[in-house]
Amino acid sequence: MDSKKPVSITTLADGGPAEPRWTARVFAVYQKHRWPVVALLLVLAGMIVFLLVFSRKKSTAEAEEPIKVSVRVAKVERDSIAAEVTALGTIFARKEATVSSKIAGQIKTMALVKNKPVHEGDVIATLESRDIQAQHAEAAAAVEEARTNLRNVTSGTIPQTAAQDEKVLRDARANLANAQAVYERRLKLYEQGGISKKDLDASELARTTAENDLRLAEATARLHAASMSPNDRRVAEAKLKQAEDRLAGLDTQLSYAVIRAPLSGVIAEQFQFQGEFAAAGAKLFAVDDVSEVIVKAPIADTVAAQLKMGDTARVYPQSLPGEEFVGVISLVSRASDPQNRTFEVWVNLKNEEGRLRADSAAKVVVATQSASDVIVVPVAAVTLDASTENTGTVMIVDENSVAHETKVTVGIRAKDKMEITSGLKGGETVVIEGNYALPDETKVEIAADEKEGDQSEDDKSGNKEDTDKSGDKK
Repeated sequence: MDSKKPVSITTLADGGPAEPRWTARVFAVYQKHRWPVVALLLVLAGMIVFLLVFSRKKSTAEAEEPIKVSVRVAKVERDSIAAEVTALGTIFARKEATVSSKIAGQIKTMALVKNKPVHEGDVIATLESRDIQAQHAEAAAAVEEARTNLRNVTSGTIPQTAAQDEKVLRDARANLANAQAVYERRLKLYEQGGISKKDLDASELARTTAENDLRLAEATARLHAASMSPNDRRVAEAKLKQAEDRLAGLDTQLSYAVIRAPLSGVIAEQFQFQGEFAAAGAKLFAVDDVSEVIVKAPIADTVAAQLKMGDTARVYPQSLPGEEFVGVISLVSRASDPQNRTFEVWVNLKNEEGRLRADSAAKVVVATQSASDVIVVPVAAVTLDASTENTGTVMIVDENSVAHETKVTVGIRAKDKMEITSGLKGGETVVIEGNYALPDETKVEIAADEKEGDQSEDDKSGNKEDTDKSGDKK
């Protein structure tokens, strides 16, 4: 057997010019270091088994230990609540006026007045009016002429006519008396045969003529007194009135040449300037009285039906971030916008300091529903079944820090809290952060900042009790 082994080795070593195969070399090394390799493999296998057992025990321990979810909580309280609706409105001046020229003319004087404060009656501009002044002088002369004519008619013509009529009446009466006397004398003479019939007839004709003349004089006097003289007076008065009216019209046109501020406020806009020609009806400037403003906002029809004049509203001007103004609703429009189904609501605000600017935007918040002494929770505590539904769930944390899912019904909704009409009694602790997709019966851990806050409140109450006790001892 020993003689064969050397022959085999010699054959492998001297088996020809080809090099030995690698498998033969590996086998040779294994034959030489067999036990160390076996020991190394056993050590590696033991380490693997140890790691597998250790990881299994760790996972089992972790599985046995419950998972805690960090959350933030709040107490369920009884408080008042009001539903609020927000709309974007525009600020307008309570009083505003756009002034136009009533006559055509060149602007004689008008400074740069935009943004300038003015008072009612201040002169803002003047127009060229020399032609109107000339017409005014002519009309004034015509008035004086008509007044003089009326005075002449009243104190001259009418009295003179009356005097003449009186003289004619006296003359007619005297002629009639004379003719009557002559007739009577001749009638006696005729009866005595002293004169002829012809002479008697002549005297009778003279008497009849005198009677007719008296009747004519009386009728003429009555006509002058009843018709002609009053008519002359009325004509003279009408001419005077016509002349005075024309003068008054020119006075008015002259007043139009001086443009004044119709109200106190600020010149919001200037449309024309000195030297330009202002046509009749052309805009010159606009005045806004911003001591009180109106915020006009479109409110949905379902909400506007719940509003009335006198209700309060909060206004947040966009030009004054962070500032709040409280106003009063002065108008709820009765006509809606057919396109977006909204009603225009006016909110009046005092603005003595002039901080609110006309034509700027402002957010209007109005309360539509309100209730007091009801159960309320923060908005974040409720997970609604749908945004349009009034049902949802809250997670209540018990004394063992376990969260329980509870069905609730929501009533009035405000910006930061909701009314709970059923499902809660008040005093419970609800999750306000970390409740989304939180499984029921989950172990929770209240956030550290809330614990510190609770502790500080306890310390405050404890200190207060100690103080009260010390005070009682004293």
